[in-house]
Amino acid sequence: MARPGRRIAGVAIDWALAVLVSIIFFQYDALATSVIFVLLQLVFIPTIGGSIGHRLVGLRVVPLTGGWIGPWRGIVRSVLLGIVLPALVWDSDQRGFHDKVAGTVLIRA
Repeated sequence: MARPGRRIAGVAIDWALAVLVSIIFFQYDALATSVIFVLLQLVFIPTIGGSIGHRLVGLRVVPLTGGWIGPWRGIVRSVLLGIVLPALVWDSDQRGFHDKVAGTVLIRA
């Protein structure tokens, strides 16, 4: 299971990428940054097994049942992560609520 330090580093990298794209294309707009952040999650979680930030810090998102994460788990997880609050609620396994609802777990790759 991924620990908080790597999780936070991964999210910080993803947010920084979203801010950079927002600056380049939207002259930094907060709503655009949030949408870009969620879109990055939506695209990369099902395709490369995690966001760019996750992969750079050595993490991977996998379904609890094994196999491919698929698009619906990526969508549920990304939307809840974009809301922020579900990601701040953890259980004893340090899985965020967004992971519990999507049936995923963030692990060290």
